Amino acid sequence: MSILEITLASQIWARRHEKREPEFLESDGLKILQRVAFAFLAFTLLIAGLNMAAGRPQMLAQQSVPLTER
Repeated sequence: MSILEITLASQIWARRHEKREPEFLESDGLKILQRVAFAFLAFTLLIAGLNMAAGRPQMLAQQSVPLTER
């Protein structure tokens, strides 16, 4: 084989075996954002449900905590 034939065969083999990076589309970003928002919401509802089942719902600042001096 000549050098040209070897080069051409090498290029053909390389193109057949190359792995292309998947393209990032805007719709992919929106899907990721939706999944993160859904996971956050589901986790928040799970924690709230567990707190309600335990009979102690979380309240923000039910009463002020007195400062202790040392």
